[in-house]
Amino acid sequence: MRKRLPRVLVIDDEPDLRELVELTLIKMGLEVTTAGCVADAKTRLAEHEFDLALTDMRLSDGEGLEVVRHIVDAGLDVPVAVITAYGSAENAVAAMKAGAFDYLAKPVGLADLRSLVRSALSLGDPVAAAGHADGLVGEAPAMQEVKALIFKIAKSQAAVTIEGESGTGKERAARLIHAQGPRAAGPFVPVNCGAIPDTLVEAEFFGYKKGAFTGADADRDGFFQGADGGTLFLDEVGDLPLVMQVKLLRAIQEKKVRRLGNHGEEPVDVRIVCASHKKLNELVDAGQFRQDLYYRLNVIALKMPPLRELREDVPKLIGHLLERFAAGGEKPRLAPAAVQALLAYHYPGNVRELENILERAVALSGGALIEPIDLQLTPASIDPDAAPALASGEALQDYLDRVEREAILKALDATRYNRTQAAKNLGVSFRSLRYRLERLGIK
Repeated sequence: MRKRLPRVLVIDDEPDLRELVELTLIKMGLEVTTAGCVADAKTRLAEHEFDLALTDMRLSDGEGLEVVRHIVDAGLDVPVAVITAYGSAENAVAAMKAGAFDYLAKPVGLADLRSLVRSALSLGDPVAAAGHADGLVGEAPAMQEVKALIFKIAKSQAAVTIEGESGTGKERAARLIHAQGPRAAGPFVPVNCGAIPDTLVEAEFFGYKKGAFTGADADRDGFFQGADGGTLFLDEVGDLPLVMQVKLLRAIQEKKVRRLGNHGEEPVDVRIVCASHKKLNELVDAGQFRQDLYYRLNVIALKMPPLRELREDVPKLIGHLLERFAAGGEKPRLAPAAVQALLAYHYPGNVRELENILERAVALSGGALIEPIDLQLTPASIDPDAAPALASGEALQDYLDRVEREAILKALDATRYNRTQAAKNLGVSFRSLRYRLERLGIK
């Protein structure tokens, strides 16, 4: 019996946006049901089982919060995320307090939408790409080390800084830290620090009182209040303006926040996990990030490895992504030259870039075979000497092992079999090299 595709309920009274979201999810290999109002949504929820619900906050016959509360009150096992107007942090906070697990701000970015859906359904990216329930590819030694560290630090309450290049799964790691820790039952509130205008940062983080400024017609919660009892994830924290860094430091130290327009402070209980694709210590040296805040946030450091250090996981990652993009149809195949191009590629955008490359290639190929031209790889990021040609009939994993073996033997020969120096020259840890030597049977 064929396994049912994950089913998503999309609730929005704007036909164009509803159709855009529906098409995006169908391309991800999901089954989609739509509703145009609160009443329709309740009817659909009674008729079918859903794995995820996405609802706009403003609907023709009510608010998305009614859908969130209905799901919670009915005891339905359906994670629900809301789509809210940009800058409406209070709506997002109210939704998460009502039971939503996450939110998207309008205008809806398709990359953000796909990321949210994968988080809810454990699809795609480094997590599900290898089919692992814990969310991270488990074969490469570098990723094994990350998983082991996440398991340890999840049990503590210490602040964590996750560093890594764009597309390496920093938010996924943050969600795992939250999900495996004592705050798992509390909210996980992700904040893109670089996407908030400087004039709105304080109001978004700490909330405000009615009358605090023009347009403040009611008391509103901020991100800190929304994350109370859970985890506040500050993505791209290095982009925060220095003035806000001072106020963030005080909030972390005192565990209290002051709303705009309020004279008193209110206690908040949040765990801070932050991420940055920039090196925060270098920002400190450049005077762009406060040293005292850096020490508060960097109690525990976690480094996400780039895809080029996870080469042995690339084949299964490619296979899983191709299956997903097939959307239930015939799985596309890669021509041998396309395989060689993918394995020789540098991946400056890491797993997220690989996903985009394959999704685009499936759309452009127009058939069951993906050729190199369909990949549209950037020539500057392809190393023509990175991999020899794929032999006729050679399995992808055998080819990858052969390439890796040749690279290791070359490095060992150049260092007179000094494994420490060879590991350094290869850009991997000594432990990683030792693992590879054992796996490939190199004595």
